[in-house]
Amino acid sequence: MFTEKEKEEIVEYLCNMPENSAVYIGCDSVKFKKRGKWYARYNVAFIIHIASRHGGKIFYYTDVEPDYDPKKEKPRLRLMNEVYKAVETYLEFGEILEDIPVEIHIDVNPDENHNSSIILREALGYVKGMTGLDAIAKPDGWAASHAGDRGARGKFTH
Repeated sequence: MFTEKEKEEIVEYLCNMPENSAVYIGCDSVKFKKRGKWYARYNVAFIIHIASRHGGKIFYYTDVEPDYDPKKEKPRLRLMNEVYKAVETYLEFGEILEDIPVEIHIDVNPDENHNSSIILREALGYVKGMTGLDAIAKPDGWAASHAGDRGARGKFTH
């Protein structure tokens, strides 16, 4: 979750951004092993596209949690946690975002040749049910697959 200070900064930014701006929210994770146990590093990216044409501002946070997926080749829990975190972020700012174009991007590939496809229907349904928005999956879900991925791999710095 964002800190209180970060939340205030995001709210201030949202309240003062120009018209026609848009918000993109996405999350990605990487799993890693430490002392014999599996963990996942989640990164949530909250991107404000200024007037939808003048660059943007990226806010993000990173969480590390145990990864309890019983089958590492089918990371259902970890992938759904990415979706939960993106939705939770949307809901946290939902009242302010109500009149702003928002997209929630998920790092799920609809191609059944990819492991992430196992959660496509439940991920899309969860986003729709919780937010009323249609989630954007790969290859168009860049806020998750690019911005979220960069943070999860430690490529963002404060």
